[in-house]
Amino acid sequence: MSDLTVSFVQASLQWHDPAANRTELQRHIDEISIATDLIVLPEMFTTGFSMDAANLAETMDGPTVAWMRELAAARDAVIAGSIIVRDEHHHYYNRLLWVRPDGSLSYYNKRHLFSMAGEQNVYTAGTERLIEEWRGWRICPLVCYDLRFPVWSRNSVQQPYDLLLYVANWPASRRTAWMTLLRARAMENLAYTMGVNCVGIDGNSLAYAGDSALLDVRGEYLVEVGNQETGITRSLRRADLEAFRERFPALQDADPFELVQSAVMK
Repeated sequence: MSDLTVSFVQASLQWHDPAANRTELQRHIDEISIATDLIVLPEMFTTGFSMDAANLAETMDGPTVAWMRELAAARDAVIAGSIIVRDEHHHYYNRLLWVRPDGSLSYYNKRHLFSMAGEQNVYTAGTERLIEEWRGWRICPLVCYDLRFPVWSRNSVQQPYDLLLYVANWPASRRTAWMTLLRARAMENLAYTMGVNCVGIDGNSLAYAGDSALLDVRGEYLVEVGNQETGITRSLRRADLEAFRERFPALQDADPFELVQSAVMK
């Protein structure tokens, strides 16, 4: 199977200003000068990490989904990132969108809601993980706080993935945890791992240090960008992934388990 070229954008998000954020992210994406298979944006990339869902939520036929569809078609790449979504029952979700070049999409609703910010009082938690197949690769996209919960992120021989990615608004005060946990998730799951964060200061005066990164199957950094606004593109080598898994097939020795969940409704 072929290698996978991936890109991510680490940006400073304008508080509660979706149009401005789409414009700025478009500028960064336009600066990606080579062909790529996947472009990843941060968590709540249109608004910053906000609990004001009643005023900020979009529907699945809103302007941001339309923008992502146009962008995916123009770049012949999947566009992924989370926004605030309201469904037909007026439930709010921190929803990661996975938009393909043909206009079709899948989505993942953030499972682990950040109780220290009251996220669980506003948003409905997801109940199902998403593993997408794209150009010969299996990819598991998750959101921010999910990073702290290894069972939810866990790879398996029954439902394997090759790339684990997290979109985030992860504050600078906890950057050591961010960098440590990204390495841990890559090593324990024998998968490439990507974390895409933002930079700057949000409307709640929280600072974000970025530290977006791409790690290989050994947990070694392929890319680490610090705190600047930037767009990065790299190719992931299929041969390296398969060779390491063949030499060190730890997943086959993992304990069997099954996640038992119930729907959470608000």
